[in-house]
Amino acid sequence: TGLNWFFCSLPAATAAVYKQWIPNTNFETASNWDEGRVPCASDVVHFEKDKVVSVFVRSPHALTDMYLPLNGELVLAAGAGFTAFDGSWDPGCDSGGTVRFADAEHREWFDPTLWQDVLPSGEPSPSGPIFSVHEERVPCRYDDVVFQPETSFRVNIDSSQPVIHLRSISVMGQELNTPASWAGYLGGPSAPLQFHGNGTLQVTGAGCPDKSGCACGNALDGPRICAALLRASGRQCPEPACQSPLQPLGHCCGVCGATINLDFTPDFDLQKYQDRLVQELLSQPKYAGVQMAISKVHKAQTFLGILSRSSAPLIQIVLIDDRAGVQAGTAAEQVAADIMENVAQHGEALGISSGKMEVATGSTVSGQVGSHAVSRITAGTVMGLLFSLLFLGGILFLHRKGKLR
Repeated sequence: TGLNWFFCSLPAATAAVYKQWIPNTNFETASNWDEGRVPCASDVVHFEKDKVVSVFVRSPHALTDMYLPLNGELVLAAGAGFTAFDGSWDPGCDSGGTVRFADAEHREWFDPTLWQDVLPSGEPSPSGPIFSVHEERVPCRYDDVVFQPETSFRVNIDSSQPVIHLRSISVMGQELNTPASWAGYLGGPSAPLQFHGNGTLQVTGAGCPDKSGCACGNALDGPRICAALLRASGRQCPEPACQSPLQPLGHCCGVCGATINLDFTPDFDLQKYQDRLVQELLSQPKYAGVQMAISKVHKAQTFLGILSRSSAPLIQIVLIDDRAGVQAGTAAEQVAADIMENVAQHGEALGISSGKMEVATGSTVSGQVGSHAVSRITAGTVMGLLFSLLFLGGILFLHRKGKLR
């Protein structure tokens, strides 16, 4: 392919990943009310008495009446507040009635549809060729979590993990990035109203220490993530265009395209490798519409068909495209083939010891499997097989001579 990636000199500083919680419980958010509008002067506002809630109020409001919960808080911005409706005509509020605050209890931390990647400034990350598998769309253990400034929220943190580790949490514009600062916040009045459920959030302040990447850490909550995703999308995955779709680790639905599993050495740098794949391959016009997810995952090991309790780290690359029908996945397949060819040629210099590819497209009857290994690994495998054959031959020779039962 003429790609000389290992000669390139590209900046590859590992950037922190910021994931922002999308919903809020603000008073001025129309979708937080059962009528789909913000209460106005002739309305009666009704909070369910047994629902715990924190509500941020940005501006002043006149209301006819308001019923408050037994356990909750109103957080008032500067100049915000409530006054009793004096009966004067309000042109935007002809039909007074009871407006109820919607239930916020069902919003789950492990719902991948409720998070978005953002820049440190808080702006949404620009769309590009990189996407995340579903388990990595919710905060991973080395991510920074952002709750937007001047917003209130309530989130269910039920989890199958003993502890949900995070690098930092920003609330009301304040970044909490040490265990002590987070413990102090948990001891305040707002945290019990904002977080509920059996999970435990723990802030470490630590980023990923390994240049080969770090696994997300959400595998235990994978079933919870997929259940939330399917509830949000109509309880079933989209029907793929290929007959034997691939099932990437950490992803809830089958996909058409290609997956590559890479075994790596201590020299491998995940961020550098991702940057090079984007610049040298995915930026080519012929690969427009191809998207890639790349991350370290842990795959359960098997020996003689028996599932082992241990797991091996590997780099998983998932490639999908926007082609339809029999063309579905074909562009992704071509990118995967280019990557595998480069692994065969330059794998050792890139810190890659071997790679295995699987393909599923609209034109293939079943998945195609291919693999490449650098010569050093191949030679080692051959020597290992020869040693095993010599060992077995020696045992057989001794047995026939009567010296071994």
